[in-house]
Amino acid sequence: MSTATATARPGAVLADLLPASRTRDALLVLGGAVLTGLAAQISVPVPGSPVPVTGQTFAALLVGTALGARRGVASLALYALVGMAGVPWFAEGRSGAAMPSLGYVLGMILAAGLVGALARRGADRSVWRTAGTMLLGEAVIYAVGVPYLALSLDLSASAAIAAGLTPFLLGDALKAALAMGALPSAWKLVGKK
Repeated sequence: MSTATATARPGAVLADLLPASRTRDALLVLGGAVLTGLAAQISVPVPGSPVPVTGQTFAALLVGTALGARRGVASLALYALVGMAGVPWFAEGRSGAAMPSLGYVLGMILAAGLVGALARRGADRSVWRTAGTMLLGEAVIYAVGVPYLALSLDLSASAAIAAGLTPFLLGDALKAALAMGALPSAWKLVGKK
């Protein structure tokens, strides 16, 4: 029996399997922000949309799920604040606060809190519950990102949906499928279901 398995408890997230300390929490928060920034650089432009397809949302949802709500929100808030302050780690190497896609980044903070809270209730331990958790997280990101996009570019609701939601649905389904395999497998690897 491994130490990680022995220290798991009901209501734990994957990060809780590491020995507890403030240093651990700080490093996890920083690491989650850096992971999200690196994943944002996996970016494919979408014709007709100011928002590219990125690995950023997938990383943000994994960070929230693996770290839990409190650390996940802190990690994505750090990512957002540092990016708005000028570090070029938003999609396509952008930074700053004057981007039409900033609403998606802000939505990721809320989504990390939601998926982290659901993970504490075991929503990341089976394939189908993980799928539902990821889809709820994506819905939160869009609920903030699409209206922000509409306001920042003065688009109608239908134009914002066409530019900021519809082109991304297939990619989000693929991201959910990846999470469906990764998170339950991680729990099986450490011996907890």
